[in-house]
Amino acid sequence: MKTKIVSHTPETLPPLTKADRAKLKALAARPDSEIDTSNIPEMTDEQWQHARRGHFYRPRKLQITARVDADVLDWLKSQGRGYQSRINAILRREMLVSAKATK
Repeated sequence: MKTKIVSHTPETLPPLTKADRAKLKALAARPDSEIDTSNIPEMTDEQWQHARRGHFYRPRKLQITARVDADVLDWLKSQGRGYQSRINAILRREMLVSAKATK
């Protein structure tokens, strides 16, 4: 029997119900002293000094078909392995420049 894997993005998450909101509000109101950390050690201040946010984040990749000029593709491939990653890096750089310009 096959099982269906369900995944959501922020855009596709089902809306919170009133009951969900009430549970979240009740949890947020509880003091930290009520959190049971017996099965997980709390992090020390020293450990937080070396913490890095987003270190394990990897954007989701999608396979696409795109038409690229032959000379552009030859140039990318001539730089060695990873030409698809270079294409992505170039597009990301342009996306960030464009996003910064529109702010």
